[in-house]
Parts: sequence; structure tokens; C-alpha cells
Amino acid sequence: MKTSTTVQTKDRIIDAAIRLFNQKGFSGTSVREIAKEANVNVAHISYYFQGKGGLLEHLVSNFYEGYIHMIESQVHHMEPCHARECLLHVVFDILSYQHEHRQLTRFVYREVTIDSTLIREIMSTYLTKEKYLFQLMIEKGKNTHVICEQLSLSSFMIQLKSLLMMPYLQPQYLTEVLFLNPSEPYFYQMYYKELCRSLHHLLEPKEQSLDVHMNLIMSSN
Repeated sequence: MKTSTTVQTKDRIIDAAIRLFNQKGFSGTSVREIAKEANVNVAHISYYFQGKGGLLEHLVSNFYEGYIHMIESQVHHMEPCHARECLLHVVFDILSYQHEHRQLTRFVYREVTIDSTLIREIMSTYLTKEKYLFQLMIEKGKNTHVICEQLSLSSFMIQLKSLLMMPYLQPQYLTEVLFLNPSEPYFYQMYYKELCRSLHHLLEPKEQSLDVHMNLIMSSN
């Protein structure tokens, strides 16, 4: 059974690692620096995470565990005729999740650009599962004629992932060039509306108002 002291120690290590990995990169951060930042003994990192590599695996895996579970919970309750609405709801939930964990999100998205054994495993499990879940929503939507039948899954995923990841990979650009504050809740809510307008050109049906879908989803959160 985990004690409160154990949880607090692990949480301090995780928070310190996220801060330092974002500032100095994974390779540029030492275990001693993490321990000092977390105000714990170096041995705690080996005990709880089996070293810096284990800590990296814990951060990335936990991020995607929550990420996939969130998408699955929406898809599990999806009615085929509401597939388009479900897809847009998932997009909103992803933005909310990324905002809530924005420092970890930034680190994870930078890390998945690196070719390593860990990231290959992440790709073959979590990110393959993510593609499957979006494919399921799109196919259900096509079958019920609420999503464009000509929509390409690969093209859609490239555009969607780019739109979802960019604000967390480039926060300085948003702050210093566009004068936006990505740490404020209003940012992702505003960004969601703009993102939906981009997705509107890919999704069907055209006869339904995009504003109806956006307002319905945001009012339910």
C-alpha cells in the first residue's frame, strides 16, 4: 500500500523532471539535478523509477495512458449517427487534456520525434491505438453519411495531429510572436473553435451548421 510520503516523493520527482527536461532536455539533465530540484535523495529516483530512463518511460507512458483512455471513453459511448459530433468532442477533450498537462505535453511531443526503442514501442501501442480509434469514428461516420465518404484517414491524421501539437511544441512562438497566452484556459477554448473551422472543410455533412456542433460540445463541458 502506497503511503502519502511515497506519493509525495514520487510526485516531486516527476514535477522536477518535467521542469528540467523542458529546460535542458532529457540528455542534458542529470539524475543529481533532478534529485536536487525535487529535494530528494538520488537513491529515490533509482528506487521508484530505476533511474532516468525509467523515469522517461513512466512520463511518456502515463501521458499516453490517460490520453488513450480519454478517447476510448468517448468512442465507447458513440452512436454511429453521431460519429462526427463524437470526433469533434474528442478533439475538444484532447485540447483540454493537453492544457491540463501542458508542460508534460510539450516534453512528450518533443520526445516522440526522436527515434528510440521506447518511442518505437509508444508508436506501436498508444499511437497505433489512437489511429484505430479515429479510424473507427470516421468509418462509422461514413457509413451513416455524417462524414465525407472521400475523407482520407492518413491525410486527416496528418492535419489533425499538426493542429493539435503545434501550440505545445511552439509556446514561445505563440507568446512572443503572436502575443497569445497558451497557459490561459481561454486559449484552448478559442483555439478549438478555429480548429473546428479547419476540420469543417474535411468533414460532412455540409448542411449542418458547424456552430451547432461546437456550441453543443463546449456547453456540455
